Amino acid sequence: MKLFKNITLALGLLTCSANNAFAAINIFACEPEWQALAQALGGNKVTSFSATTGLQDPHQIQARPSLISKMRNADLLICSGADLEVGWLPVLLRRASNSNLQPNKPGYFMAADHVRLLGKPKVLDRSQGDVHAAGNPHIQTDPRNIALIAKALVKRMQQIDPDNSQYYQQQADKFLTRWKKALRQWKKQVKPLKGQKVVVQHASWDYLINFTKLEQVATIEEKPGIPATSGHLTALVKQLNNNPAKVIIRAAYQDKRASTWLAQRTGIKAIALPFTIGGSKQAQDLFSLYDETFQQLTNAILTQGK
Repeated sequence: MKLFKNITLALGLLTCSANNAFAAINIFACEPEWQALAQALGGNKVTSFSATTGLQDPHQIQARPSLISKMRNADLLICSGADLEVGWLPVLLRRASNSNLQPNKPGYFMAADHVRLLGKPKVLDRSQGDVHAAGNPHIQTDPRNIALIAKALVKRMQQIDPDNSQYYQQQADKFLTRWKKALRQWKKQVKPLKGQKVVVQHASWDYLINFTKLEQVATIEEKPGIPATSGHLTALVKQLNNNPAKVIIRAAYQDKRASTWLAQRTGIKAIALPFTIGGSKQAQDLFSLYDETFQQLTNAILTQGK
């Protein structure tokens, strides 16, 4: 029996090693949504890893030795870009010393380079908080951006691994066919949300607002990334009591205290949207991420008072 177990274990290790050996591209993703997209396009030709989870602030990550090791062995780096990871990605790149992942190399892929960025500041002033010069980097909150990025990413994967070019294209075609169908459903689902007033905790939702045609009437953080002052919160209570919104939105990884405080004093419902894969139990892949997001929004906004 012991011999049988040893043989079984050895075969399992060999199988795992063989699967890794057959993976043509080793991918380091900065956020879960890009790991999921890369895996969908790469199938069994890629291995992937995400440096963050759905319950972590992607702005605030430590350049841990384990991340450096992962990046050192990667063939392709996929991040949001637009300075979202500016506090930690440059450190990882420098310490990993992986020449394939440097800017202007095929292995360096920033998703924000392939979509139209919203929220570009008119004046760049760091005293105004967590301001991104290129624009708002939270591009994944609009599902239309996923399709644009998928089309660019599959070309990059084909460039890095031309031997499997046809396979990647087939994977991309299957994914985009499913995505197009889901996108039609999501557009139909959010149509009744047009013009509904919302409050957001952090300036994370420009792309979601643009997709749903919601009206953002206030932000809890007066300056992005800086906790709201008591004076600002008091002013928000007065504003919202006079001109109510339907819902207060925060990302699952964000501290709930400010949105809960505001909800208690205004009677406006506060919800936590998953923001990315793993932000809730329901959001386990790209499709369920948006299913959960739009279901939460429609439930919170359209069923109020019923």
